[in-house]
Amino acid sequence: MAGDLAFASIAELARLLRSRRTSATELAELFLERLERFGPRYNCLVTVTPERALAEAARADHELAAGKIRGPLHGIPYGVKDLLAVRGYPTTWGAEPYRAQTFEEDATVVTRLGAAGAVLVGKLAMVELAGGMGYSQANASFTGPGKTPWNTDYWSGGSSSGPGAAVAAGLVPFAIGSETSGSILTPAAYCGITGLRPTYGLVSRHGAMALSWTMDKLGPMARSAEDCALVLAAIAGRDALDPSSVARGFRAPGPEPKRHGRFRIGVPRGVIDAVQGEVAENFTVALDVVRAIADIVPDVELPDLPFGVVGGTIIAAEGLSAFDDLIDGNRLKDLTAPEDRTGGYGALALSARDYLRALRVRRLMGRAYDDLIDGNRLKDLTAPEDRTGGYGALALSARDYLRALRVRRLMGRAYDELLKPFDAIATPTRTTVASPIDKPFRDAYPDVRGGVSLIGSSNVVGVPAISLPNGFGLAGLPTGLSLVARAFDEARLVRIARAYQARTDWHTRRPEVA
Repeated sequence: MAGDLAFASIAELARLLRSRRTSATELAELFLERLERFGPRYNCLVTVTPERALAEAARADHELAAGKIRGPLHGIPYGVKDLLAVRGYPTTWGAEPYRAQTFEEDATVVTRLGAAGAVLVGKLAMVELAGGMGYSQANASFTGPGKTPWNTDYWSGGSSSGPGAAVAAGLVPFAIGSETSGSILTPAAYCGITGLRPTYGLVSRHGAMALSWTMDKLGPMARSAEDCALVLAAIAGRDALDPSSVARGFRAPGPEPKRHGRFRIGVPRGVIDAVQGEVAENFTVALDVVRAIADIVPDVELPDLPFGVVGGTIIAAEGLSAFDDLIDGNRLKDLTAPEDRTGGYGALALSARDYLRALRVRRLMGRAYDDLIDGNRLKDLTAPEDRTGGYGALALSARDYLRALRVRRLMGRAYDELLKPFDAIATPTRTTVASPIDKPFRDAYPDVRGGVSLIGSSNVVGVPAISLPNGFGLAGLPTGLSLVARAFDEARLVRIARAYQARTDWHTRRPEVA
């Protein structure tokens, strides 16, 4: 029974609680025990929160017995990535210099989940500083390299490594992760779970570590799209403590009407060229399943813009500012990954050098260069690389944060035009399965250099995405199907994902955990 409960969906656990076949206290005790027993195996646990969990569970049991039901999360245990503040417990950001750090109030997401009756059982591991110092291998946290429960010789993904592994191993029913450039979708794919990255601004980040305050997003990681929707409904909405949050919420979509139109899903050109063989095969089979509910449009052309350059510029500028105290206090040396110990200084030097160069060349660039960009006339140049080189040079030569934001606005418009004809764009979440934990990422699969990923570009423009498990590949490791939609179209993503998961059972598969 305990094993079944550990892998039950939120809805299944809620039904058991309502029928009094289990209690919130029993669930809290079960998941606390599993976190303590199995968490170290996957390097996915930082801190259990038994005092808080048992108090919240006792309150939930009392309220449920009295007929006061707060909603579908009432009495359901969960964990949070350890960049979210929780009063009374350390918030380490995955980094040695912050192991003793505490805050006097809960993050807004934690407060909202508490108001929904959810029970916090643990703070989960993460890549140090959410990868902000440029890590290049899995061992980049004081908790050790995150390990996927499907094969502990391989990485669980980053930077939400702990949430991915903990959900996959049945250590929590759901978790909150964060994403700036892939940190929800990647662990979801590598751990064989569902991860929903919401539109920028839909979920408050108050009380969360900032890596890039114009790109960071918090979102649910769970067994299914249905579970993710229930969690997102509880945490979405305007927060006066986060000026970037928007005045709109999210409602989990109800059952599909018996008669409704078909979805329309685009697939980029070259999407599976030179990706791992099993990744390509699983994606092709997944599209065949999706054809039951959607029209598939192949060979979609993506905007020819330097999303990587602009995203990297913004993250470097904002991340460097966020971690000034590490640099000024000479504490980078205390980080785990050797490359992280110098990453901050490298970004500082690069930003300063490029900024001074930008000041020298700005007058030479002048109005003529601005006219090319503002008038959208780079597309008229002859050489294909020149059509995007202007944007790249604008960001790179200046390393100018404000100019990168300006270019991003153009990208947002182009991306919306890409997405407008479709309900979603589909790609493999990652072009390979998880990397071995004993190799640098660049050496893991040197022959895989193809495929199409929308992770970077969709994060730059802030639109939502979901990753769904869609099979297994090399070494018995999971693969993922990713869907990207227009801003604030999370409900449509959930509907497509839910329909896919109703026709497959990948999201119900369990790794061996004993």
